[in-house]
Amino acid sequence: MSYKIYHSQTFDKQLARFPKQFQSWLDKIEDQLVENPYVGDQLRVPWFREKKLDKFRVYYLIYDNIKTIYLVAISEKKDQQKTINTVFLLLDNFEQEIKELIKGST
Repeated sequence: MSYKIYHSQTFDKQLARFPKQFQSWLDKIEDQLVENPYVGDQLRVPWFREKKLDKFRVYYLIYDNIKTIYLVAISEKKDQQKTINTVFLLLDNFEQEIKELIKGST
């Protein structure tokens, strides 16, 4: 069964600053994630992962129980640890956001 992908508002704001080439790469990554969300590198826990392109990282959360992937942040390698820590701090917020997004799309 394929997964559904959502973007956080923060993710979309960050993505808007990137060139079309990066956005095209992200489209390909999203196509991969729909079929297998575990293709990225694991970050501490199996349901938090990243995909890399050059010096940039795309961070996402996997919700197996609702077959959903939530893209939450983009950072450079130098900000990787700070971004990972922030995502862990905001896990409850992200869970609430994804529930609202799913409710709004049905």
